[in-house]
Amino acid sequence: MQKKSIEVCLTPALLNLYDIKESVVVVIDILRATSSMVYGIDNGAEAIIPVAHVEDCLSYADKGFLLAAERNGEVVEGYDFGNSPFSYIGEKVKGKTVVLTTTNGTKALHMAREQAHQVVIGAFLNLKALCNWLKVQEKNVLLLCAGWKDKFNLEDTLFAGAVVNELRKDFTHFDDSCIAAEDLYLLAKDDLRAYLHKSSHSHRLAELNIEDDVRFCLQFNICQAIPVLVGEALVAMEPAKG
Repeated sequence: MQKKSIEVCLTPALLNLYDIKESVVVVIDILRATSSMVYGIDNGAEAIIPVAHVEDCLSYADKGFLLAAERNGEVVEGYDFGNSPFSYIGEKVKGKTVVLTTTNGTKALHMAREQAHQVVIGAFLNLKALCNWLKVQEKNVLLLCAGWKDKFNLEDTLFAGAVVNELRKDFTHFDDSCIAAEDLYLLAKDDLRAYLHKSSHSHRLAELNIEDDVRFCLQFNICQAIPVLVGEALVAMEPAKG
C-alpha cells in the first residue's frame, strides 16, 4: 500500500498552493451547506446541483427542480429554500433534484471540481461513513474548508480536525494545518457548540435566529450518505462498510 498524505486547506484562497490532480478533495462547509447536502442526499434527494451564482439557479426554473439559494445566511427572495438542513427532509427532497447556491460552500465545490481527482462532501453528520470510505482509497486527501468569504473559520477547521483524528492511523503524512486542526478539535470535541460560541459565523447565525440549525449540524454520525460530485451533480455514493 502506498504512503498516503492528508492535508488541510484552511480557506479556498489557499487552494492554488495544493496539487490535487490525483487527490480526493473533501469539501467542508459545516454551517450549513455541506451539512444540508449530506442530509438531503441521505433523505433520498436524487441529486443536488451546486451552482456558483444566484442567477445560475434561474436557468433550471420550470424543469421540475427545487431551487435553493442562500446569501449571507438568509434565503434569497423568490427561491424554494436556502441551506437550512430542515429544508432537506425526505418529504421535501426525496426523489427530487435540488439546484443550490450558497455563499461559501458551492464556491469551494466549483474550485475543487476544476482540478481534483474526485470531490466528496463532508459534515459531522456523516463523519464516520466518510472516514471509513477515505481509509480504503488509494489516494491522497485534501480537506478543503470553505471558510467565510475566503477567510478562515473555526467550524470547518474543527471538522477537518475530526477527520484527521479519525484517519491518523491510516495515513502517513500530515501537514501543519492538519496538526492545528486536530488540536483545535481535541480542545472542542466534548462540547462543540460551546466552543463555537466564540466563532464569528456563530454570531452571524445567532442574529438570524437559527440556533436549531447550528445544533443540528453539530450532530455526529446520523447519516450514512457520502455525496460525490459526478459531472455537475452531487449524488449518493455507497459508503464503505466498517
